[in-house]
Amino acid sequence: MTRPGGRSARVRDAVHDAVVELLAAGEIDAAIPKIAERAGVNPTSIYRRWGSRDHLLLDAAVTRLRSTSPIPDTGSLRGDLLGWAEGVERAMRDPRGQILLRALVATLGPEKEPLEYLRARGNDLQATLDKAAARDEPVPSVDDVLDFVLAPLYLRVLFRRSVEPGTGARLVERLLTAPPAGPAPSVRPGG
Repeated sequence: MTRPGGRSARVRDAVHDAVVELLAAGEIDAAIPKIAERAGVNPTSIYRRWGSRDHLLLDAAVTRLRSTSPIPDTGSLRGDLLGWAEGVERAMRDPRGQILLRALVATLGPEKEPLEYLRARGNDLQATLDKAAARDEPVPSVDDVLDFVLAPLYLRVLFRRSVEPGTGARLVERLLTAPPAGPAPSVRPGG
């Protein structure tokens, strides 16, 4: 088990910082030995912990997003989603957050399944929705949260569009006021 604040956490933080610094410097393809040198750790420590550069990038991106945009527990779904969306928005306005998102997308090929890091983030959202459902609030699906809130913020960054302050709040309001999705229309032969 990893001790919070222990040597393992210091190594993780140093390696994550090194990745972000190298990406920010334009070294998109920095190999593990270069990352290790920048972090002041042995490359075997990185290989042992992450196994590959792609896993390291994914861990760095998700760890940063979890720390910069935690999902609060405000007692209402609206408050929880607003707090979370504002954190994601801030992270997407930060050049380092933008760099990490772009690197993350570059590492996820179409043949790869979402890894445990991404699943954990989806589980965080689902737990928030489950709490709201237990309070008898109307609850969208995780897919709706991704489609209405997260995807537009991420796409703005990927297409190098600005993320204006208040965008996250507008997206949450759009999600919460959208009519419930009905069944998909059926396609008739010849139609």
